[in-house]
Amino acid sequence: MILCAEVTQGAARADGNVDAEGANLRRRGVRARHARRVFSPTLPQRAPPQMRGKGATRPSYSARRFRSGRLHRRGVRARHACRVFSPTLPRWETNNLEHSMHPETASIHAGQEIDPTTGAVIPPIYLTTTFERASDGSFPRGYIYTRNGNPNRAMLETCLAALEGGATCVAFSSGLAAAMSVFQALRPGDHVIAPDDAYHGITRLLREIMAPWGLEYSRVDMRDPQNVAAALRPNTRLVWIETPSNPLLKIADIAAIAEIARQAGALCAVDNTWATPVQQRPLELGADIVMHATTKYIGGHSDVLGGAVVFGANDAFAERVRFLQINGGAVPSPFDCWLALRGIQTLPYRVRAHAANAIQVARFLAEHPRIERVHYPGLETHPGHAVAARQMRGFGGMLSIEVEGGEAEAMAVAAKVKIITRATSLGGVESLIEHRASVEGPESTTPPNLLRISVGLEHPDDLIADLAQALT
Repeated sequence: MILCAEVTQGAARADGNVDAEGANLRRRGVRARHARRVFSPTLPQRAPPQMRGKGATRPSYSARRFRSGRLHRRGVRARHACRVFSPTLPRWETNNLEHSMHPETASIHAGQEIDPTTGAVIPPIYLTTTFERASDGSFPRGYIYTRNGNPNRAMLETCLAALEGGATCVAFSSGLAAAMSVFQALRPGDHVIAPDDAYHGITRLLREIMAPWGLEYSRVDMRDPQNVAAALRPNTRLVWIETPSNPLLKIADIAAIAEIARQAGALCAVDNTWATPVQQRPLELGADIVMHATTKYIGGHSDVLGGAVVFGANDAFAERVRFLQINGGAVPSPFDCWLALRGIQTLPYRVRAHAANAIQVARFLAEHPRIERVHYPGLETHPGHAVAARQMRGFGGMLSIEVEGGEAEAMAVAAKVKIITRATSLGGVESLIEHRASVEGPESTTPPNLLRISVGLEHPDDLIADLAQALT
């Protein structure tokens, strides 16, 4: 309380100084707005040492930790210390308080700071491409150009890192851009082990872009970790896991595979798009990297495209991916970041509701005579149920079904739904159904009678009724 009083009194004195100085400058022909810009106590008066000099674009993490720690010892919580006292600088790394938050709290507060100028509770959208330099040519606020960094992107990256329990996060304009940057951070001649069942965009990326570039890769059935061990080569640098997989919902044991990768000197990355950090935390299971298509559950409203990579350590590989983000230019717009951050605020509750609906739909379909097979790890009959129950905090909102007959019968079912929408993508509030093989093309390994369903937030009884009439 003493510190708060000191801050309040100091701010009042500073405001008085600003007004007086503004009056002096007006008499000298300088507009008061510029006087407040230069002398306002809410802005840094001098760039910290790590922000001065040519090429410096980010603050020292240890310096921020020291500053917030000092204030914490004086009775001010570290997070609020950053809000009130820190310069407006990009925040790529999370603090201890954000790591200790429950996901319901982190999704609302991590990285989302009160606007220092207006006091706005919801962060503004910084629709600017460039930022003012100081008179000495430095960048005291930490931002240069929106491709390099933007406050909305910094907020999103901080929040996602906190949700995954990571050290740093790099946001991209799409999930594929995020994945491609991880692969590009490797070197030609390196080897990647990938799952045999995965999002077809990843498979095409490896086959048609990264392989001609010089990256070697193998695809294995990751339901058995020994398949990963058998595929290791001396040049293996990355093991890429997707669990639950798309579209067959295969379950891979993250902890076991991460240990195999570690012993081989390789990194372990997990596409956590379907599970989300609410229901699966790969870094806690030993993975090094987590990737998200934020287009899906993170955004949650089918209105924004994006991707992100979260790292367990802010090491050289993470810096390489950030270099590719900035210099490759596949960055999300400020508005895209704002939309994704808006979606995150309800993520824990949406994901649990998706999962609660999905298990009811899956159980109905598992008993239907026209369904040959239901792929959903929440069913006790699913071959990966035990592993999923051990490493997940819920089984997600995605499932796939194989319709009796073949492709024509599956397409007919999709054609008859009335509430569920025939569309690609997933993770929005609306339920979607899609015939995957026709989307993936002639090289698809997906069964031709398979339909993938993204179970939305409608009432489960209505979804079951819709599927029941479509299956008649």
